[in-house]
Amino acid sequence: MTSAICHLTGLHDRFFVGLERIGDKWLLGLIARFAFAAVLWGYFLNSAKTKVGDGLTGFFSISPGAYYQIALPAVEAAGGDVDAVAFFPWGLIVLMGTYAEFILPLLIVVGLFSRIAALGMIGFITVQTFVDITVHKIGAEAIGAWFDRFPDAVIADQRLLWLVPLMVISIKGPGGLSLDGLLTRVPRQV
Repeated sequence: MTSAICHLTGLHDRFFVGLERIGDKWLLGLIARFAFAAVLWGYFLNSAKTKVGDGLTGFFSISPGAYYQIALPAVEAAGGDVDAVAFFPWGLIVLMGTYAEFILPLLIVVGLFSRIAALGMIGFITVQTFVDITVHKIGAEAIGAWFDRFPDAVIADQRLLWLVPLMVISIKGPGGLSLDGLLTRVPRQV
């Protein structure tokens, strides 16, 4: 009986150690980036599009809606006049938040500056969650709770799952099948 357990344990260890060795350098980061692209890239891209003007040149102009989404207290303090909102700090926050929502997800998907972009997205989602709860007054039912029997809360449950692939990318990197991986394989001239 003991030898059978030792044999099964040995098989288990050899299989999973081999699997980890094969995929360690490239697979985990690739899976994390794929999950982010499949689930969140479209979400962030569509959200970012609501914050800029229409058309190709509209990309270079921040829409009033961006101020309402990101800096609602400042817009309310200005009597609803977006043009009266001070650039520093509110306009700068809206500008940076809008373009971060375009740039950071793209960097993650293509795997360029991935660890920094993933950390930036973790910060972005944290701020987004704070704004949703405190400014937009998302209700307790949408916030939800961890360790309850309901896995579908828009804030607590979903956003925790959003953070997991970003944490994997931050810690393990984007994997070898990425622009970061390609750049590390290019010989450097000293």
